[in-house]
Order: sequence, then C-alpha cells, then structure tokens
Amino acid sequence: MSAPHHDSTSPGLRAAFQAAVLAVVFLCAALHVGAARAQAFQSLAPHAILLDTASGTVLYEKAADELMVPASLAKLATVLVAFEEMTQGRLTLDSEIGISENAWRKGGGVSGGSSMFAQLNSRIKLSDILRGIIVQSGNDAAIALAEAVAGDEATFARIMTERVRALGLPKSVFKNATGMGDPQQRVTARELALLADHIIKTYPELYKIFGEREFTWNKIKQQNRNPLLTMDIGADGLKTGNIDEAGFGLVGSAVQKGQRLIVVVNGLKTGRDRAQEARKLLEWGFRAFETRQVFAEGEIIGEASVFGGTKGRIGLKAKGPVSLLLPRGSTERLNARIVYRGPLTVPVQEGAEVGRLLVTRGDVKTLDVPLYAAESVEPGTLQSRAFDALMEAATGWVRKVLKRS
Repeated sequence: MSAPHHDSTSPGLRAAFQAAVLAVVFLCAALHVGAARAQAFQSLAPHAILLDTASGTVLYEKAADELMVPASLAKLATVLVAFEEMTQGRLTLDSEIGISENAWRKGGGVSGGSSMFAQLNSRIKLSDILRGIIVQSGNDAAIALAEAVAGDEATFARIMTERVRALGLPKSVFKNATGMGDPQQRVTARELALLADHIIKTYPELYKIFGEREFTWNKIKQQNRNPLLTMDIGADGLKTGNIDEAGFGLVGSAVQKGQRLIVVVNGLKTGRDRAQEARKLLEWGFRAFETRQVFAEGEIIGEASVFGGTKGRIGLKAKGPVSLLLPRGSTERLNARIVYRGPLTVPVQEGAEVGRLLVTRGDVKTLDVPLYAAESVEPGTLQSRAFDALMEAATGWVRKVLKRS
C-alpha cells in the first residue's frame, strides 16, 4: 500500500528552493530536504528506472541513459505508431490487417518465437492484432501491422524511430517492429519510461488493452506475459521482453491511491528476477516517498537574459505547479539549475518554451521541467540594442580569456 501524499511544502524548504533557483540563471545550489538518514535502494537489474508520472520525478535510476537491447520492449513503439495512425484516421479498430507469408514465416508459430498464431493469408481486425502484440507479444502480429502501415518492416522501423524523436527521445533507434536482435536496435531505460508515460496519458482508452490478462486467437489461449498483473499491487500494463542479447526486461506501471509509477528493468538473468525486481521497485516507490510542491502554478521560478529587447531580463515559469517526490526523512541535497541557450533574442513571445529546470538528487536526474517566458519582450531602441551588442561582445571576450587561462 502507498503512504499518504502531502501536497504542501514547508516554508523553509520552499524558501530555500526558490532562493537557490532565483540566485543566478546557471546555478548548482545545494538544498537540505530533511533531517534523517536517506533511504537507500539497490536493484539487481543492470538497467532500471522508476518514474512518478504526475510530477515527472525520477525516484530511482541505474544506467538509465546507457543504450541497451530492447527485445520485445520495442513493441511499445510499434503500438505507438498504430495508436497514432488511428488518431490520424488512417486506421480504425475494425481495419483488417493481412497476414503475409513473410509475417507468418518470420513471426508465426513456425518461427519458434512468441506468436499470435495467425493463419497464413488471413485478415484480422486491428483490435485483435493489437491484442496479439500487447497480450501475446506476437511477432507475426507486429510484422503484419508494419507491412499494413508502411509496406515493409524496415520502413515501419524508420517511422518508429521518427515518432519517438518527435516525443523528444533522442537516443532510441528501432530496426524492426518485433524487437528481434539487430546490432543497431537500441533504447534506454529512461526513454522507454517516457514512451510508456506518453502512451498512458495520450491514449487512456487504448491503454486498457495492456491490462487484459489473456487473449485467445486461433483457438489458442495465451496469458499476458506481464507478471505484475497478477501481484495485486495495482499494476495495469505494459510489456515484457527477452532475447539472449538483452536478458529479461519489463516496462510496467501500477497505481496506488491515485499515484501512478512506471518501472523499467532490463538485463536480468531470469524471468523470476525480472518480476521480483520490478515489484520491489514499485513497492519501495509507493512506500518511501512523499510529495512536495515547490512552486505554485504561475509562480516565477527564475530569469533569463534577453538581447536587444525592451527588457534585459525575463521571468520564467512552468505551465503548472512544480512538485517533486522526496525520500521520507532524507538528508540528501538537491541540486537545481536553469538551463537555456542565451541570451534570448527578441522578439520573445509570452508562453514560448525557452529553458528547462533541472533538479538532481545525488546521481539521480530527479526532475526535468520545461520553462516558459512569463511575458513578451519586443525589440528595443537602436541605442539599447547597440549597448546589448557591446556587452555581449565583452562577455564573450571574457569567456575566451577565462577558457585560455
């Protein structure tokens, strides 16, 4: 069971956090967040991450940005493309997907891998194809979907990569729709967690398929391969994976008392290890953290310099309140900094994304929040622009001198 959450922050923590962030624009300010010894957690998984979806707080990470082999975890991107195709009106749940000889031989029952056991040359509704991919991890279903959308699997894989790039995930590369081994097909645990978060929030109705316990096709009943679904911990998705190069992996999500966590583990030696490590991470996350709000909605978080405008500085704010989860009774320090490419050039439009608030807790990249201009800034007078140009030139000269010294 999860512990109750607290949506307010003590005046001392709030003041310390705000003072640290407002002190300078590029900063690393140490923040005390408690008085007792921090809770520690170690996972056996070579790659792992635990994410709170409401605040975006990373509760735990281990080699979360290192490239790894996804195996069938790649099918999350396969499903993403299908969901987006439906949103664009190019597919519906009733669309019929043909099972080619390539899909049947490469991914069907004759292949020896995970399969939906679709019949050669049959046509299957997309609603069933999705269950074949999600519940049964069917390679035949994934290949058939790829061919229906893009004509061939290689083209579909390029689309998969393009779609995750559009979500701001720069590292993951897909080479097929199934997760079968390929030397160039790699992902990171962090990007899988963010991909899962996007699917859950963007397609809540379609996401329900991930929680279905079993699916029968061609008179063959298969259980959902996600072991978390039977553990009575609030799990409702997402996907498992396993090939020799990857080990055993899982992307899972669970909800307790309105809080949703996403866990990713990969590289484990057995399916039992995979299930135990994912469960331990989720249970620890629900139990060991409390929510603190550090900035209210609309509150100025920091400032950015502006070049050539009617104002030399502009306030930055998030789109909503900024909260994060902290270990109960922790003595760990938070390091906060605002990052932007500056000075900003005019015109600057109110609401434009211009920077990010980055918060770390030890080695954990705890929070990454987009920051937006709190107001518009128009070009200044010719005299003010000339002065700004002179100051920027001088600042650049000082930077070069310091770099050489």
